[in-house]
Amino acid sequence: MAKLKLSKHELSEQQKQLKLYQRLLPSLDLKRRQLAMEVKKAQEEHTALQAAVNALETQIGEELPMLADKEFRLAGLVHLQSYNVIEQNMVGVKLPFLDSVECAVADYSRLSTPPWVDALVQRLKDATEQRLRAEIAAERLRILEIAVRRITQRVNLFEKILIPTAKQNIQKIRIYLGDAERASVIISKLAKKKQQQQREAESEEAL
Repeated sequence: MAKLKLSKHELSEQQKQLKLYQRLLPSLDLKRRQLAMEVKKAQEEHTALQAAVNALETQIGEELPMLADKEFRLAGLVHLQSYNVIEQNMVGVKLPFLDSVECAVADYSRLSTPPWVDALVQRLKDATEQRLRAEIAAERLRILEIAVRRITQRVNLFEKILIPTAKQNIQKIRIYLGDAERASVIISKLAKKKQQQQREAESEEAL
């Protein structure tokens, strides 16, 4: 860390820095509060989506108990084929947003399979999409939490270090310059007094 220079120029620089820090802090704190609100929303969204996934899986088990019958081999009936995630800007933070989902359904004979398989296909497609949305929501929450930690660190840096340090530096420089100015006045007075005494002594010798 550079040593503080006790000069008028450094005083001016410290005052400029203090004004800059004080001007930036409110906007940083506003962004921190906005992101904190988005984190809360993201937490609620993730919780709701996860609950929806669990509810849907429970519903499938209740509506279609015949799935427990090993006679029906339905593994791989529905799988995630593709999905598109776009970028969403939230308070300056880039977040993933699920734009579309495509599920593929394995070929099966509607004549040789029970009629409830069609309902199962739709339920499995819904569950697949809900699980993906829950995963994206978890990622959004993770990114937002990191952003809040970072902006909070910056706010704390300004509030607890940069602004107090600049104020202390300004105070130190002002005290030093004030003391130096008083010392200079005293020295000047002493010098004048000495010169006066010398002139008086020279005048007496001349007489």
